[in-house]
Amino acid sequence: MLNEVEHRWNGIRLPESELALIRQLEAMLQQVGRLWEHEVLPLLNSGGSSSEQCGVEVADNHVVGLVARYCELAALPESLGALEQLRYLDVRGNQLASLPVSLGQLRQLHTLIIDHNRLTELPESLGQLKLLRALHADGNCLSVFPAQICLLPVLETLRFYGNQLQELPTEIGHLSQLKDLSVGKNQLTALPETLWQLTQLQILNVGENQLSVLSEGIGQLSQLHTLDLGHNLLSELPVSLGQLTKLEAYLYLSNNRLTTLAPALFERLDKLTYLNLTDNLLRELPDTIGHLSSLRELRIYNNQLQTLPESLGKLSQLQELHAMNNRLVVLPESCGQLTQLKELRLTNNRLHTLPGSLGGLAHLSILDLRNNQLQELPVTLARLESLVQLDLRANRLVVLPPQLANLPKLEKLDLRWLKLFSDPDWLQRLQERGCIVLR
Repeated sequence: MLNEVEHRWNGIRLPESELALIRQLEAMLQQVGRLWEHEVLPLLNSGGSSSEQCGVEVADNHVVGLVARYCELAALPESLGALEQLRYLDVRGNQLASLPVSLGQLRQLHTLIIDHNRLTELPESLGQLKLLRALHADGNCLSVFPAQICLLPVLETLRFYGNQLQELPTEIGHLSQLKDLSVGKNQLTALPETLWQLTQLQILNVGENQLSVLSEGIGQLSQLHTLDLGHNLLSELPVSLGQLTKLEAYLYLSNNRLTTLAPALFERLDKLTYLNLTDNLLRELPDTIGHLSSLRELRIYNNQLQTLPESLGKLSQLQELHAMNNRLVVLPESCGQLTQLKELRLTNNRLHTLPGSLGGLAHLSILDLRNNQLQELPVTLARLESLVQLDLRANRLVVLPPQLANLPKLEKLDLRWLKLFSDPDWLQRLQERGCIVLR
């Protein structure tokens, strides 16, 4: 009877080897102050979805889940492999410099989360985890891609964001089931051609590296819905990018050295909802941007754009247009066709006039025109019945159309650094109804 009691944890009978491992881990957590003396690890619900920083999940008298997040652990018990039925292990946010070799004995493990530690390498035994489906190792100090990962036949999610990787092995092409690959914020200068064999990929993040060339092979990743190429050294894009017709969620091309965009890039991306082209050297956008019929957010600020194409008006689902810090002199009349637009941000351009068609933007709530060269405003702006914020700072306006007083939802009107002939009487009426007027 005494032996049976000794093999119980939280009232649950466990194998002796598993119980010993849990007791050892509890002692470690007590030592770093994450558990009180004699306190035991909490029992977690199925799936490890609890908000508890640490805990254990048990099923059929075996430990199947272990969580020790942000617990200041410098090491894990060397006997970790005793948890032969462990399915998920989450030890993110500790101070781990290495993982026990016995990790390879966790043959039932399907999820391993080791983000934000101090790992410089992973044990060779990791390649024995043939059921592993998700490996999260963001924010570590890995400088060499662990080749043993390429031996994992059912791996679907692989995240190495924020490490020090200098290259990816050609063997990465063996990960035929991979759907989500994140190797952003490393030191990659090139990508292996075998990467394009991963035709099940749906998410690819290679942003924040040092890539100067991208292969036409990327067009083979026909299942991609999210692609991050931002913060690299790309001066041109492969035309085959336009073949990724399932791109739907995000396409990041920001912070590169792009000067032009081939028309073919956008001809078939009619499912894309978010496009980021900021911080490049673009002087124009191709007319084919109008083919992005599902686009909801377009970010093109910090470029050298002098005009926007008339085809922009075909973006009937667009809700946000961010075009600050360019060289725009005029806007196309077709902007008035963006009937779903809620935010239009045009700070720091060279606009001297606005098209009257802007008055048709029935859903527009934010219109930012700061630091332009506007000398007059179209009276049609008074039809913007959803407008909440209007920023006119630092323009060349000397009079304002009195119709602006009738904007029913206006909450903030910024007129600073304008040299008006005189303050209109209607400004006071706006203030009396609760609108903030800044002068």
